[in-house]
Amino acid sequence: MSFVFAAESDFDPQHEFILEEWIPLHLGPLDLSVNKAVVYVWLGGLATILLGVWLMRFGLSLRPNRRQTTGEAIYDLIQGQIAESSIPSKALHIWFPYVASLFLFIWVLNIVGFVPLPVSNDKFDFFGVELPTLGIYAATANLSVTLALALITFLATHVEGIRYNGPVRYFKSWIPEGAPKPLLGLIVPLEVISQFMRLISLSVRLFANMLAGHMLILVMLGLIFIFSAWWLVPFSVGFGLVIYLFEVGIVVTIQAFVFALLSGIYIGGAIEPEH
Repeated sequence: MSFVFAAESDFDPQHEFILEEWIPLHLGPLDLSVNKAVVYVWLGGLATILLGVWLMRFGLSLRPNRRQTTGEAIYDLIQGQIAESSIPSKALHIWFPYVASLFLFIWVLNIVGFVPLPVSNDKFDFFGVELPTLGIYAATANLSVTLALALITFLATHVEGIRYNGPVRYFKSWIPEGAPKPLLGLIVPLEVISQFMRLISLSVRLFANMLAGHMLILVMLGLIFIFSAWWLVPFSVGFGLVIYLFEVGIVVTIQAFVFALLSGIYIGGAIEPEH
């Protein structure tokens, strides 16, 4: 979302989410081009690595300082509220790093999406030099990004289910015990559909919440330019700021928590389908 709008007639909220190719890269029918969403994913990945190293790997001591205490609190939160509550103890050592990384990565991606950065397609003239405008954009407001994250959990769920239980026992667990045989022709397709609905619900929940927050902020600020009414500035900026603070303070953490928790529940349920 760019903070500079050219003119009233140019304002279109949907334009802010169009991804133009910055570095075209095509492998046959596969489009691997670098665009704004890709750059934000790279920034989020780098920031996640640096955050983890800074919190838990640098300057640890027996008498924790505030930074180390924060890192340990985050670790305890993920272990106690996400991993241990969803993943069986026999698989905890394998999948705790995954759900922890997933939580931190999504949280950082969400936070980076609300930090004004000069990563924009719009330019402004500064003493004859064209510079990119500051703007905010969330990679998690792109369905391709959230779908890719959900697909990793989806594949891990079924791979682990088969690995721990064998294919026959695992797929047999999809059928409710004691289900009437005449209804199996209806129950089995519904269960298969429900498995794929997990993939959709994981990706769409995160995508829709982050997109809605950015759209609300964009629309609130855009009202000023749409109506050319500067008396709207206090209302639009004030309401936009409230939404911004709500998204940064609450929504970004809740969405990362829910995504990681559901991922743990799906994987844990596949490992021990009887529970």
